[in-house]
Amino acid sequence: MFQMKAKGAVVILVSAAVLLTACGRNSEASQTPAPAGTVAAGPATGTLNVWAQAEEAAALPAFAEEFEKLNPDVKIKVTAIPWDAAHNKYQTAIAGGSTPDIAHMGTTWMSDFTDAFAPTPKSIDTSDHFSSAVKSTQIDGTTYGVPWYVDTRVVYYRTDLAAKAGYTTFPSNWDDFKAMAKAMQTKAGAKWGINLPAGGPSAFGSVLPFMWSAGADLMNSDQTKWTLDTPAWVDAMRRYQSFFTEKIATTAPDTGAGAPDAAFVNGSIPMILGGPSYLGTLITAGGPAIKDKIGVARIPTDKSSTSFVGGGDLVVFKKSQNQDAAWKFIQWLMKPEVQVKWQQTLGDLPASQTAWKDPALAEDTVLSVFGEQLTDTKAPPAIPAWSQVSDAGDAALEQIVKTGADPAKTMQSLQATADSIGTRG
Repeated sequence: MFQMKAKGAVVILVSAAVLLTACGRNSEASQTPAPAGTVAAGPATGTLNVWAQAEEAAALPAFAEEFEKLNPDVKIKVTAIPWDAAHNKYQTAIAGGSTPDIAHMGTTWMSDFTDAFAPTPKSIDTSDHFSSAVKSTQIDGTTYGVPWYVDTRVVYYRTDLAAKAGYTTFPSNWDDFKAMAKAMQTKAGAKWGINLPAGGPSAFGSVLPFMWSAGADLMNSDQTKWTLDTPAWVDAMRRYQSFFTEKIATTAPDTGAGAPDAAFVNGSIPMILGGPSYLGTLITAGGPAIKDKIGVARIPTDKSSTSFVGGGDLVVFKKSQNQDAAWKFIQWLMKPEVQVKWQQTLGDLPASQTAWKDPALAEDTVLSVFGEQLTDTKAPPAIPAWSQVSDAGDAALEQIVKTGADPAKTMQSLQATADSIGTRG
């Protein structure tokens, strides 16, 4: 999800938790990685064992068969692992020296297992991939693996209720966005204008688009210091808090299974942040009649229109006895035409920017919005301490939203906590 890939809406905290948190890094001391080599010329040969999760694991064998036809002397075995068991499975495999050749990693897990990964060969070209996604593979100055697919968040909204509120086009900035959310209550009959996280697991990570678009950032450019106590952070938190103090969003959102979907369908909460698969979720909840009432739009702009990026990375383990074939299979999966076919098969968003020029994506009114949003994205830092800082951020956000805590004082306290955690966790 963002990732391991997070299906559904950001405000569904179970999905966000899987997406945005990571367990502690392998406790073994980091070693200087071996120099990255190159991939040899010629077809792939030998046997490859690949571990993958969820829908990706189910879809991958058909693509592996296509690669095998192009490389008759290679055999690929795909093993499916549930997301909720995968982290422990990889941890156990690494400890026991029984890792596969290739693994499907959630972007927030990359720093957990870095010591077990083979550096990406210099001949693997990721220049066509979204740079924000490539950063998830860069740990302590070395690149491990490549982005396989990406995920981001946009705003889903009820076009019919927006029209009743006087909006036939989606607002481009945060002030107008907030005004539209309020108008959906006062003019279109919605109970709340938007569904937003009010605290709890992974809420802090879920609201990062609000902060990033205001110019706030989690760390300095070289990721040596947390930067949470800044005017940009305080201003962004005040703006976020105002959605609750002005009763545009509820401080007690129903996060039960299907509740946000039902609220969107019945019009009681007509806006929500969600990923690409959320369209299908809403149509399932509301039936075909809801489809023409769903609009999607980029994150509104303040200093920028920055959203979250996550997804899945492909890595090769150091202990692989067939690294050359492993990287060749990964290279093939990176091809724009393969990425388009993967998207059309499964719905995952291509990491390749060239793939987005294909008419199947570029001319799709929903997918094209995701393609535009992916040009302005960030991800939490790929460092071991992020999960601890994120947990502290959850508590800080809850104080700001539910108790009306002063954002300036709260962020000052969060900064002190982050400083005490450091960057290694």
